[in-house]
Order: sequence, then C-alpha cells, then structure tokens
Amino acid sequence: MTREIALDTETTGFDPFNGDRIIEIGAVELIDHMPTGRTCQIYINPEREIPSEAIAIHGITNEFVKDKPIFHECYMEFMDFIADDSILVIHNAEFDMKFLNWELENINHKPIIWDRVIDTLTMARKKFPGSPANLDALCRRFSIDNAARTHHGALLDSELLAEVYLELLGGRQRGLELSSEGKISNIQETRTASSNKRDFRKPRPHTPSEEELKAHKEFLDKITDPLWNKA
Repeated sequence: MTREIALDTETTGFDPFNGDRIIEIGAVELIDHMPTGRTCQIYINPEREIPSEAIAIHGITNEFVKDKPIFHECYMEFMDFIADDSILVIHNAEFDMKFLNWELENINHKPIIWDRVIDTLTMARKKFPGSPANLDALCRRFSIDNAARTHHGALLDSELLAEVYLELLGGRQRGLELSSEGKISNIQETRTASSNKRDFRKPRPHTPSEEELKAHKEFLDKITDPLWNKA
C-alpha cells in the first residue's frame, strides 16, 4: 500500500523571505494513487495584511483570517496528516516547499525533505514538452471539470491535482486494464465451468463413404481443363 498526499498552499505573495506567508493549506490523502476521501484544510492568520491582488486570486480576505490560528498554533494538524513516511504530490513543488519549510524553520521545526516530494509540474513538462503545464491547462487536457475553480483554493486545487496526478501516471486506463483482466478471468472461468458440464459425444466418422467418393469423382470429371492438370 502506497500512501501519498496531494498538497497545495495559498499565500499572500511569492516570497517568504520578503514577508509573504501561508494563508491556507489543503491536502488530500491518496492510497495506491486513488483519493480515499480523507482531507485536511487549514486557514491561517498570516499576521500581516493580505494584498488586494492576492485576495483577488484566492478569495481569502483579511476579515476572514483575522480570527484564524497563526502557523505555530495549527501546523501539527497538517504535520500529523502528512505523517513522516507519506509521499507528497505537489504541483510546482519548489514554490510550496519554499513556504512550508520557511514556516517550519521559523518555529524551529525540522524541514520537510525533498526526497519525499513528487513534482507534477516536472512530470507534465516531461510528458508534454512545450505544452502549457499549469493546473488549469492539465485539467483541460484530461477533461477534468474545474468549473468550481473561480478562485485558487488549496483544498480544491489539491483535489484537482489528485485527478491530474492519476492521469499523468496513465489515467483511467490503469483502472480499465485491471477491469479488463478481471473480465477475461471471469470469461475463462465461465468457459471452464460450462465445458465441465458438457455431455460426452462420440466423435463423428470423417472417412468418406464409397458413394461420396464416386460422387466426388463424377463432379471432377465434369470440370473442363482444371487448374491442377496444368503444368
């Protein structure tokens, strides 16, 4: 059993070293690449004003986060959810990891190691070189419904990412292959069962009778200039 976490963060800007902070974390549990229904969503007070451009992108306002916990008050909920051994599936992982590890190091917590991260942006660029590889573009490519994505929300984006990740791994065909194998197996079992129920019949004789041989010779004699007589 493989446990993975599709993960996304929303932030006040682009650089934690310039004072930007995380305002939402969203995560979706995957077992053997498939969502289980278990999720984690945390809104965080960034302890600074959210710029208007970030509000327009995320739909998260200063009023909304003012009574939310600050990072060191809620981070253990997230850390417990991702555990120590789960693989983290992140789109453009460099961005999210930069923020997560800055926040963790800021409270003297050990960082998340890169060895446990899968970057779906890298996967998409390798699979479709030269094509757009952002989440919206990949949803369009794989016919994943992202109509609800009027704003960039961490949990919604994690749910979409889980579907994109499955498609990048081979998509619904993976399930179809398993289903097909199951069907073949069932058909073979049915055939075996039905063959075991058949009544035994004596094989019919295949040697032609004298009458059949005579009729065959008369038929051949009527053929003018047959091919088998030509040199």
